[in-house]
Amino acid sequence: MTSKPIAYGQARNILAPKEKIGQLFMPAAFINDSEEEIQKLEVLIREQCIGSVCFFHSRASAATNFEGKKQVEFNTKSFEVLKQRIARYQKAAKYPLLIAIDAEWGLAMRIENTPQYPYAISLGAIQNRPELIFEVGKHIANDCKAAGIHWNLAPVVDINNNKNNPVIGYRSFGEDRSLVTKKASAFIKGTQSEGVLTSIKHFPGHGDTATDSHLGLPLIEKSKETLVANELYPFQELIKEGVDSVMIGHLSVPSLADGKKTPSSICKEIITGVLRKEMGYDGVVISDALNMHAVAQQYPVKGQLEWLAFDAGNDVLCFAEHIAEGIETIARNASKDQIEKAFARIWKLKEKAFSNIPEIVPQLSDETPLNRKIAFYSLTMIKGTETILQQFRETAFKVFGNIPNTNNSFLNAIWAQRSVKALEKDSEMAPDLPVNEKGQPVVLALFPPQVKPNNTFGFAENELNDINTLILENDVVLYLFGNPYCLEHIAFEHTKATIVAYQQFETFQEHAAQHFLGKAKALGKLPIQL
Repeated sequence: MTSKPIAYGQARNILAPKEKIGQLFMPAAFINDSEEEIQKLEVLIREQCIGSVCFFHSRASAATNFEGKKQVEFNTKSFEVLKQRIARYQKAAKYPLLIAIDAEWGLAMRIENTPQYPYAISLGAIQNRPELIFEVGKHIANDCKAAGIHWNLAPVVDINNNKNNPVIGYRSFGEDRSLVTKKASAFIKGTQSEGVLTSIKHFPGHGDTATDSHLGLPLIEKSKETLVANELYPFQELIKEGVDSVMIGHLSVPSLADGKKTPSSICKEIITGVLRKEMGYDGVVISDALNMHAVAQQYPVKGQLEWLAFDAGNDVLCFAEHIAEGIETIARNASKDQIEKAFARIWKLKEKAFSNIPEIVPQLSDETPLNRKIAFYSLTMIKGTETILQQFRETAFKVFGNIPNTNNSFLNAIWAQRSVKALEKDSEMAPDLPVNEKGQPVVLALFPPQVKPNNTFGFAENELNDINTLILENDVVLYLFGNPYCLEHIAFEHTKATIVAYQQFETFQEHAAQHFLGKAKALGKLPIQL
């Protein structure tokens, strides 16, 4: 078991100035790195007195990999490898490392074959059941502890009010400020109940932009009054409740920066001015990944970006790529007071995290029972009525889907209940859907190939054409197992009924089938507008 850090009072007097600066750096660690890369990070941790690391799956899966142009290799033993990597890096550290990860919907966000919970947009559909979101936070925190992780860089509290947002969307609880705040609060409390740290992100709000900050700098040209009333609202309310950390996004927000278009992550007016002075936050501030193209490509001089991020008010420099140069630049330019205040915040957070290390390491959670409850309370009918479905079930309907029958628990459950004429297909291509028969009652189960909106959620243009032709020429009841924003490309307004099931999990498919068969109700509400 990793030893606990010494008390802050001792650390303040023992660590040299450059060691204190090293504690502010959080380099990326990749589960599937080569031995050479692992050893390089061990040396960096040891020589630069690094304070924390953030785990990602692999270099190929990193978001700045232009959405997957490099091939991602999957490792069925990633969880065991993760624990081994953590042990090695802890051994290399002079002082215990804080271990962080993005686990917004569970370790599965980064690590295959680990528990996965529904996306935030699915949780946003649940009405008046905060205990379920609490349990999601609690379960994910348990899994973090099982791995040796102290800090879950979640939840997202961005209000997604831009349909074309390429990077938040399904990661947001919705577009209503109160809903987002309440859901995030429940998630945080569940996480805290297991002694795991959280981070609300991406300040000052990444919801109203059509630019992915991994690839470019979003510009948000709203007035300060509008931002305070909406985008900043969840941050302010959650700060009042007490949060472990706030992550700063890479956003250009001139109205919060005295008219400047400086990225928020390196903007003193936004971090020190708005967040700390105006909103009264004195906890740890962590930058979004400093390798993201919104900022990384603008500052080619090694150490310059790291200094600017620190000087603006960040206490933790996440995914910094020029650490040695950054430490030197900060040591040369920063005041002693700046360094001491940042060091105090991160060290005290580290003490808090290590005070909750369990004596017995827990096992990974069983996500199925909780996911089944979430499926029950999130299923959302956005068009049609229960009466229409009852009448539809009495017709000689056909059943179709755009994935192989072997993976389609929803359709299989319907077929098991009555004799229907079904499409036998072994292709995942929507063009195989029959479009030459008109006026037929059809149950259509759609599984978008991807959850992100780029490339129309993975659907080719001809696939969407065939799906929409099927809807326009037949009486269709549509069940969508995916991101509801996908419906922007589907003629769902011409269906007899449209039901959003949000996730492709087997538990969600099974519950949707029970709904179609009249054995369950749709209790959720769409947390966004289409």
